[in-house]
Amino acid sequence: MSHDLVTTLRPLLTAEASAEAHATGTEPGDLEQAVWLRLLERLDTDGPPADPQSWLRSAVRSEARRTRRTTMLEQPYETEPADDTDRTPEHLALAAARGRALRDAVRRLPGRCPSLMEALLSPRDLTYREIAGKLGISQGSLGPERSRCLGCLRRLLTPEVAARGGRG
Repeated sequence: MSHDLVTTLRPLLTAEASAEAHATGTEPGDLEQAVWLRLLERLDTDGPPADPQSWLRSAVRSEARRTRRTTMLEQPYETEPADDTDRTPEHLALAAARGRALRDAVRRLPGRCPSLMEALLSPRDLTYREIAGKLGISQGSLGPERSRCLGCLRRLLTPEVAARGGRG
């Protein structure tokens, strides 16, 4: 793409995309990117447009219409796709009981394991760097420490998990 063409069209594209984006419910940058891509594709096949400004206005409106159609056809999930369980009171009670059993087992872990597991299970979704800073240990030792703690937790929970019922 010629540098002159880009320099000439950039302000017009920015203005056109900003004007159309509001009506489509999209970001102006997304429209701009789609039009730049369309121009690159055109340059590969047909060369530069005879009237670049007119072509650009038409391309922005076309992309805005396409975006509007796509948005109208998209349907949000009523639930998370991976959440195929019924949220009945029984399921909620069982999930709460499992959560309590897990927290009780975590508190019975030896050494630094309770604080490490609490940090890993935190709803704040802490990074390894934040956890290491909070616990005062190196970030590199978190993985081995986590593995050791999970092994201990697994041993503590095995009788409770095994007592749930037979498989098969």
